[in-house]
Amino acid sequence: MRHIDALKDSVARPLWHDPDIMPEPLAPISSAQECELLIVGGGFTGLWAAMQAKERKPDADIILIEQTFIGDGASGRNGGFLSSTLAHTETNTEYRFADEAERLKELGIQNMREFLDTLDRYNIDACYEKTGEMFVALDPESANRMQAEYQEAISEGEDVVWFDKDAVREQVNSPKFFAGMWERNGQDGVIDPARLCWGLKDVLVNQLGVRIFENTKLLGVKPLGKKAMQATCENGVIRSDKVLLATNAYTSTIGRIRRSVIPVWDYQIATEPLTDEQLDRIAWGKTSRHALADYVNMFHYFRMTKDNRITWGGGGAVRYYFNNGIDNKFMDATARYEQLAKEFFEMFPQLDDVRFSNRWGGIIATSTRFCMVPGVAYDGRLAWSVGYTGHGVGASRFGARIGIELLGYEPTDVIEMQFITRKSLPWAPEPLRWIGVKLTQKALIRADKNGGRRGLWLRFLDMLGLGFTC
Repeated sequence: MRHIDALKDSVARPLWHDPDIMPEPLAPISSAQECELLIVGGGFTGLWAAMQAKERKPDADIILIEQTFIGDGASGRNGGFLSSTLAHTETNTEYRFADEAERLKELGIQNMREFLDTLDRYNIDACYEKTGEMFVALDPESANRMQAEYQEAISEGEDVVWFDKDAVREQVNSPKFFAGMWERNGQDGVIDPARLCWGLKDVLVNQLGVRIFENTKLLGVKPLGKKAMQATCENGVIRSDKVLLATNAYTSTIGRIRRSVIPVWDYQIATEPLTDEQLDRIAWGKTSRHALADYVNMFHYFRMTKDNRITWGGGGAVRYYFNNGIDNKFMDATARYEQLAKEFFEMFPQLDDVRFSNRWGGIIATSTRFCMVPGVAYDGRLAWSVGYTGHGVGASRFGARIGIELLGYEPTDVIEMQFITRKSLPWAPEPLRWIGVKLTQKALIRADKNGGRRGLWLRFLDMLGLGFTC
């Protein structure tokens, strides 16, 4: 079959992990160490936390440890969609934090501005493109619902553009598109997530003096007396004044973190670079470089890279594995990649000669409120920020800010907001957790097939405040 054949020669590696540009990992820890601030996790949150802590206190002695290599986790395996939203989407923000929605919007814009200013200041080339984000409706009912959302956005002065059926296909030509809504607000766009990680790593080590140890696994962390913390690693012990856990979906030694998020696997594929003739067939990539998502619950997200590849992920290929499965064996998911390839050719049948170069999976940390969950313990000596639910490329920088402010690095009144202080409901224990996730995924798929109408199960979750409203 076409979609299976197109995957035949693909490499099981994230597109972003190009071996020709990957930096050599730094040495693991090999002896006892001491520092002021220990950061656990070498993804977006950990790297941004080290950067912002150094900006606020240049003489801070900071160690960052990473279990494998910088950018190996979700931070190096996502689609690279950069958004200013801090609470997943505007809909989720209004649903859960209505009283703080305007403040969160302002903080999101500020966070994005500071994010991009940092890239400019340190000459970090993350292949950023300001594209905005465009949603595409796949049936007339969805187009009508999206039109209503567009009219509301216009009334509020938002910078949005509407494309009817013919117009959207002139932008990106798919026979499945019935309408498009292009949100051009602010600086939203796309980046190369691994280049961002490695750029931050280079600045932290070579300009700011942060000590980074890769291939260093944390075994446990505990208070040491009333003023310090002790982290035990495989080959050394680290004594610090404070600890920030930036481990996101990966199993935490702290029960409150472990109960607040679950790991959900998301899978992606990427095409080989498209030729000019192939780009002409879809009217995408030359004059318009939209970052796209289809307007459904179980949405696909797809974008064009600098070298004109299409990355394609999400949809029904998302999976939660029983008992918080995070083992790398779940990366080998042939059926998921074949499903994605089949859906790709359904979206773009005119690209029937395209082949895929890469296939990979990554773990999304999902909370019951579908956005970041910060926390603090041990009298302000240990903090965390986890659970970005797939929207962490930009929001993780803000999560890092919250983490270091909770640890006392120039705290502001932001950490007094309900968004920060309100506790997230913990996930149910197994097997209820697995059953609930499976029921919800099936219900969301049914809703997508029924014009977005939410069935009994979804309405029940809405009543409990657990509904997926994004």
